Amino acid sequence: MYNTAEFRRSDGPKQHNAHAAWDAGSNGAGVTIAVIDTGIDSDSPEFAGRILPTSKDMYDSRDALSGPDDHGTNVAMVAAAARDNTGVLGIAWGANLLAIRADEPGTCAGDNPQDPATTCGFLDSDIARAIDYAVANGASIINISLGGEGGANAALQQSVRDATSAGVLVVIAAGNDGFAQLDDFARQMIGAGNSGLIVVGSVDENYQMSDFSNLPGTDTQFYLAARGEAVCCTYDNGTLYVDSEGFVYLYSGTSFASPQVAGAAALLAQAFPNLTGQQIAEILLRTAFDAGATGDDAVYGRGILDINAAFQPIGTTSLAGSVSAIALADVSGTASPAMGDALSAASLPTVITDEYDRAYATDLAGTLRNAALRSPLHDALGSQQRYLSAGNERGSVAFSIDARGNGPLRMGRLDLSPQDETQARVLAARATLQIAKNTQFGFAYAQGADGLVSQLQARQGPAFMIAGSSNGDAGISRSSDVSFALRQDLGGWGLTLSAESGKSFSSAVVRRAAQMRGYRAEQPVAGAGLSFDRRFGNLETALGVDWMGEERTFLGAHLHEGFALAGADSLFVDFSAGWQLADNWRLGGQIRQGWTQARMGGSMGPGSQLTSRAFALDLSRRNLLSAGDTLAIRLSQPLRVEHGQLNLSLPVSYDYETLTAQYGIRSLSLAPSGRELDAEIAWSGPLLLGNATASLFYRKDPGHFARTADDGGLALRWSTGF
Repeated sequence: MYNTAEFRRSDGPKQHNAHAAWDAGSNGAGVTIAVIDTGIDSDSPEFAGRILPTSKDMYDSRDALSGPDDHGTNVAMVAAAARDNTGVLGIAWGANLLAIRADEPGTCAGDNPQDPATTCGFLDSDIARAIDYAVANGASIINISLGGEGGANAALQQSVRDATSAGVLVVIAAGNDGFAQLDDFARQMIGAGNSGLIVVGSVDENYQMSDFSNLPGTDTQFYLAARGEAVCCTYDNGTLYVDSEGFVYLYSGTSFASPQVAGAAALLAQAFPNLTGQQIAEILLRTAFDAGATGDDAVYGRGILDINAAFQPIGTTSLAGSVSAIALADVSGTASPAMGDALSAASLPTVITDEYDRAYATDLAGTLRNAALRSPLHDALGSQQRYLSAGNERGSVAFSIDARGNGPLRMGRLDLSPQDETQARVLAARATLQIAKNTQFGFAYAQGADGLVSQLQARQGPAFMIAGSSNGDAGISRSSDVSFALRQDLGGWGLTLSAESGKSFSSAVVRRAAQMRGYRAEQPVAGAGLSFDRRFGNLETALGVDWMGEERTFLGAHLHEGFALAGADSLFVDFSAGWQLADNWRLGGQIRQGWTQARMGGSMGPGSQLTSRAFALDLSRRNLLSAGDTLAIRLSQPLRVEHGQLNLSLPVSYDYETLTAQYGIRSLSLAPSGRELDAEIAWSGPLLLGNATASLFYRKDPGHFARTADDGGLALRWSTGF
């Protein structure tokens, strides 16, 4: 015997069995829920067009699919009542219903909402036959809002076992006896369910377990709770029942909690047709709202139904069709300094799959990050370094030392002791040597080749704190390991070959995330260059071509390893000139034009290329206030992507029949909307037994960020030798 629903009256706002707050576009359409109960009101507008013609009375001797008791109709309402702006809204309001009437003839004595003492009887053999019939007729979910005395016989257990083995989910009511432990019927059904059966208890509007609901006790693994108390509403002859005083009757019982879980399962089955009944059960149980004691407990079992959580990706996510994990909480890419704010308005729609091969449309733009704003003033003044240099016309050596240790800086042998190493660390070193009459060689540690080339070519020019030179500006965040340059004097012309190796790095957040996933946080970068220089009287010129090869980045842009980028190659053309206008006056200019082409591989699509540019113009005056000082003014632009994009071949749709993804090209424009322009007036010269530098600067759109406040200030620095 099933436990009869409890009815209540209410004059408050009409309640709806509405969906949880999620927007998955699923209503259960095309999915069949079998309701094994007392039949259904086939004339009700709530089910119009969705009661399958295969719906059946297990006793063919009766004429009608609907009987004197409306329990089956109300259960079906909770699961799948129509979205028709009237009456009740079911959880899966678009699902098909396979109504199976299985009450034993003569046991239902007619239904009266004001006198719910009526009970109907169901034989185990009839329920078993009904389950078999539901499976044979395409049901994805079977709801059994029945309970009773004694256990389930062998035939019923076998039918449940066969159904769940066939991929069908079976949902049953826990029962309304108020027991602290599930009865034998529910426990035996769990045993036969093969992980594809859920037992559902009832909670009230405050998420407290209903007094009448049987609790899981020790059987927590497949127990789920849902709203089963004061659920809207009862129907009379196809219309909402309202008594003479205008009250609507609400019903309560685990019978009406169970179809909410069945309806939620239908939503999942429609949205993700690859799921089996066992997987749907696992998802609903795994994503339940944890109520009561932490974790599984004897009152709430696995927790309370949470449809919204059930629709969220579970476990490891990856690009559809790929085995490379890409978590939505990760940063999937960062721009380089040359790209500035380019990713602020980015859109990167694609399809990901979760642990259950469920496909989700998502926009990875939310996981992309712009380049971190650099702090050139901090870089110029924030370090505590000492510089040593020596040289003559045959060679020179220079290096900088980090001297932030507590003790004094010690100079001497090259094999420093551990204590010495904590007090003095070589940050960068450079050495040049005249190896033949017309040949010079330079080597540098932790410094790029551009500095070596400038020294070998004897370029002259003022020094600035903020406004940088375009020479060697690759627009990326990188560090150099080693570099070398070789210059040959060819009768007035100079030919310089150079090369360097180093690493490209991203923001600290991205580096930490990559390290936690076991991936290399910094990516190799190599470069080589060829430069010609010539002096024409008071005019010095240089023309150079540089190549930069990146292993896993794209002009310094770092993307998640799940994209499997193959790197990029950049070609830069540099031209610089300096004109000695008059005694102590110099006019200088530099321009760099760059082209970057992605290497094909991984997710990189054709047409991924960039054009970039940097420039600097300056005017300087030497010996202005005292012998050896310099006053200079510069206007410059750091390397900026002028136009171009990154084309990624990404999944754009997913076929559940073949579990394969269809790919398309998604483009990311990497040209920023901002344009940094740096203006600086700098003075440097001897002062008080040392050397002083003063800088007045202004930066427009710092970092190539259009919405970043302009930056300006005054910087002073004084240093002395030791």
